[in-house]
Amino acid sequence: MAAGYAEILKARHAARLLAGTLVGRLPNATAAIAIVLYVRGEGGAYSLAGALAAVYGVANAVGQPLLGRLVDLYGQPRVQLPAALASAVAMAAFALAGTGSLPLAYAAVAAAGLFTPPLEGGLRALWPSVLRREDQVHTAYALDAVAQEVMFTVGPLLVTVCVSLWSPQAALIVINAIGVLGALSVVVSPPSRAWRSAPREAHWLGALRSPGLLVLLAAFLFVGIALGSITVASVPYADDHGGDVVYGWLMAAVGLGALVGGMAYGARQWTGAPERRLRVLVALLAVCYLPLMLMPDAVGMVALTALAGVFLAPALACAFVIVDRHAPRGTVTEAFSWLVTMFTVGMSVGTGVAGPVVEEGGALWGFAVPGAAGAVALLVLLATGRVLAVPAVSAVVAASSENDPNRAAEPRFSSGDRA
Repeated sequence: MAAGYAEILKARHAARLLAGTLVGRLPNATAAIAIVLYVRGEGGAYSLAGALAAVYGVANAVGQPLLGRLVDLYGQPRVQLPAALASAVAMAAFALAGTGSLPLAYAAVAAAGLFTPPLEGGLRALWPSVLRREDQVHTAYALDAVAQEVMFTVGPLLVTVCVSLWSPQAALIVINAIGVLGALSVVVSPPSRAWRSAPREAHWLGALRSPGLLVLLAAFLFVGIALGSITVASVPYADDHGGDVVYGWLMAAVGLGALVGGMAYGARQWTGAPERRLRVLVALLAVCYLPLMLMPDAVGMVALTALAGVFLAPALACAFVIVDRHAPRGTVTEAFSWLVTMFTVGMSVGTGVAGPVVEEGGALWGFAVPGAAGAVALLVLLATGRVLAVPAVSAVVAASSENDPNRAAEPRFSSGDRA
């Protein structure tokens, strides 16, 4: 496992791009947690915290595919860095203005989400130009998912440390300033400056004209709902079992579980269709959400939240491969951005739904939401299996045993644009 990941990181520019993307995405990854803690510090209710986090997420969901399409059209540096700066300025305005003026707070949070740069989709578009073998790109997707979980593990702890040392306001400003530096590191790199998307067919739907991609997006909407609801349901639980420190550990445990699961998933080459494998992974993910309703003591709950995250990174890594199989030519950044969008929309819906649920029924009913959402995600994949199994007609088909261990014809990477 270590050798496979080391081979990827030894490739020129790979480590820099991965690290820069992770640092650049830190504001987005910690936004819900930072907003919840900030609103609570201002004396706001759970419902207000959930609503502001939801607005950020919805705005982010709108902005990601739009900015992703701009990246496909105009390249990465001309879009990513200005967007990162605009997002950071908006979040700083929210942190300085507070919640005294709700229209201003909602507008600032919405702008911060809208201009979040599509670094995640941009990185996955860059992998084929940095790595010359498609099996390495598969491994890079797994490494990408694993590295994200390091961020999701460290990010909540970093936010809570900033809150403890300074204030929730300072945490918002510091995290977003760090994010700008990460985006800068990516866009000044040679692969990012040289990358250009493949020629694309003009179509107003862009990547969304792929039925298989639409199915995948619908499923990950509900996976996002599950994860977002955990973010809010954990707050009242932590209030009764140790406060912000426990909350930080609960959020970090989800990332830690996904980190372990992603490392195990990336340790081997998988055979068979990734669409079938995704259904198994989502089923396991849904089952692991159910024990959260037991709500044991703090140590036991940290263990259960880690279990809830074990199959998240493998499901995401598998989804990345499926996106690339189904994305129409010339829409790779947009397609990956749509996956980020739907996942983010789901997280926002989850935080928005869990807030009122927690206020009415407490943490127990809040932890019932992720299990239900995971079950719906599985039902979507089961009901649309035939659609998801059909590859995008615009893909170039190649019968290569290097890319398909079963020696079956399989679409090559639509993102295989060589810089």
